[in-house]
Amino acid sequence: MNPTPETETAAQTTDPETAETAASGAEATAETKTGPKADLTKGSVAEPVDKDATAAEGHDDDAEDDEDDDLDGDDAAAASRPSGLGSAAASIVAVCLGIVALTGTWTSRVLAERQGLVGQLKTGQSSTAEQQISAIYADGWHVTAAVNGAVALVALLVGAIVLALPQRTGWVRPFALAGAILGFLGLLVSFGMYFDLFAALPTAPAAPAPTP
Repeated sequence: MNPTPETETAAQTTDPETAETAASGAEATAETKTGPKADLTKGSVAEPVDKDATAAEGHDDDAEDDEDDDLDGDDAAAASRPSGLGSAAASIVAVCLGIVALTGTWTSRVLAERQGLVGQLKTGQSSTAEQQISAIYADGWHVTAAVNGAVALVALLVGAIVLALPQRTGWVRPFALAGAILGFLGLLVSFGMYFDLFAALPTAPAAPAPTP
């Protein structure tokens, strides 16, 4: 029996090579339409790159760089600001000078003794008692008051200057205020000593009246 065209068409369709070629074409068409083909030998599918995750990593890196720049800027600003060590030391010095002005200094005592010695050398036997008291005692007392007053003035000025400056530590301002107050009190005491407001100079006893 001679094969008919329909029989030949069926035979060609069932040819193994033709079927394999057709399957390959179908797979290629499906891969083109649906994306990457599944890897049947490895049992996994190629995953596409996540663009959102990559962008997020880039933003994180930029944020870290910005944070590092901010930290560097803060360190530079902190280094440029004054440490406040000078004002702290000045406040302590003001307190010490105020105390010294009230209690007296070694310098004032030495200068007072020197002034008393000079007064003794200047006065003679012919000097009156008032002149001897003034030259030996009063001049030395006034020198002591002047030196203590100068120290008190320095304490007052240092305390006032520290109070006018911006402070970084909390205890500096109270110390500066205490130094300024002590200096002011020292000035008042020295002023009273110099002008004999607290105690008058001793006076010589009156000479007895001559007997008739």
